[in-house]
Amino acid sequence: MSSFNFDQEIKHHLDVIKSLQKPSGVFTAAASDVTTGYDKAWLRDIFFMTLGFIETKEWPVAEKAAAALLSIFVKHKDKINWAIENKPHYAWQYIHARFHPETFEEYWEEWGNSQNDAVGEVLNLLCELEIQGHSVIKTEEEREVVQKIVDYLIRLEYWHDEDNGIWEENMEVHASSIGSVVAALKKAKQVPWLIVPEHALAFGEEALHTLLPRESKAKFSDLALLSLIYPFGVTTEAETLEILRNVEYHLTKDRGVIRYKFDRYYNRNDDGYSEEAEWCFGLAWLAIIYARRGEREKAYYYLRRAQATVTPEDFIPELYYSHTNQPNGNLPLGWAESMYVVALKEVKELG
Repeated sequence: MSSFNFDQEIKHHLDVIKSLQKPSGVFTAAASDVTTGYDKAWLRDIFFMTLGFIETKEWPVAEKAAAALLSIFVKHKDKINWAIENKPHYAWQYIHARFHPETFEEYWEEWGNSQNDAVGEVLNLLCELEIQGHSVIKTEEEREVVQKIVDYLIRLEYWHDEDNGIWEENMEVHASSIGSVVAALKKAKQVPWLIVPEHALAFGEEALHTLLPRESKAKFSDLALLSLIYPFGVTTEAETLEILRNVEYHLTKDRGVIRYKFDRYYNRNDDGYSEEAEWCFGLAWLAIIYARRGEREKAYYYLRRAQATVTPEDFIPELYYSHTNQPNGNLPLGWAESMYVVALKEVKELG
């Protein structure tokens, strides 16, 4: 497939994401009948799934999801208060990364729950809607909780706090986590009733630019770094070009973008040193970035490649096994569907 019926494809894939939204307002990461565990609600996935609706101005869907996220934080206000007073030291003491999609209860099995990027993304979404005139923050208690999210991230000293990061794995200082919080605090500063100390932003920006273009000490190039370009917009032009060069050269494959070299998740080779899984939304992500840069040829190139990952059932999976046409069971992946919608919209506007 190389041609696009932009409006039709956008509508279809938005409808796919809507099918993942629960009455509570949150989205599940994938279909509710999957057996992989992706029938849960992740803070990060919900943030990325709202981008398709924000970009297409379907505000009610994004508002419903954001209101649900805010309700989760209100429900767990006592835990946030404790963390601000005591500073978490164990993963379970952090704001959890995923919740039951109906009851908003935390899952208590062992998990990499120290994910500062995910908390930053919730703050980012709430502030973005506030700035755009689509606020979901209605009560004084809700205002207090949003301020507490700011205070929580600062109490963690996010600029050098080791966390599990976007892929929920090794504890390190991650550029993508720092950048998520920096972007959120910049938005928070535009909300008149939120208090963001100047040092909190300055420390974050300094730490970010010191670490870049690396994702962490252990990872030179990582798909997560694209988040710093879109949607967070916290990189310099030189950093942007270096991140893109590294991701395209080291990580871009036939059916997607590997997260990082030697990624063992869905790796086809038992040794874990080759045949990393190819993540579909990486191609859409590159299309978005190039479209926003006005680089029409490269934007179309990556959008065509993203379109080729759509299954015969018209879904976009999480990933394909290395060098195969076989997706894993996480489909439709809401995050991938949303990134494809944004890519379609951005490239359409290039003409």
